[in-house]
Amino acid sequence: MTVGSQVKGCLSSIKSAEANVAILSEKTLSDEAHLAFKQAEEILTSVKNDLHEQAIKLANEEPQYKS
Repeated sequence: MTVGSQVKGCLSSIKSAEANVAILSEKTLSDEAHLAFKQAEEILTSVKNDLHEQAIKLANEEPQYKS
C-alpha cells in the first residue's frame, strides 16, 4: 500500500467520522453534548481539509502515489 493510498484511506475514514459526529450532534438533546459534538466536527473538518491537501500534494509531487 502506497503512502498516497494510505492518506486517501485515512481521508475516507475522517469523512465518515465527520458525518457520524454531525448526525449525533443533531440527535442529542443535551446542550453540552451538542457543543462537544460541534467542536469535534470542527476539528474533524480541519483534519479532513489538511489530509485532502496532502493527498493532492502527494499526487502532484510523487507520480508513484497517483491512483
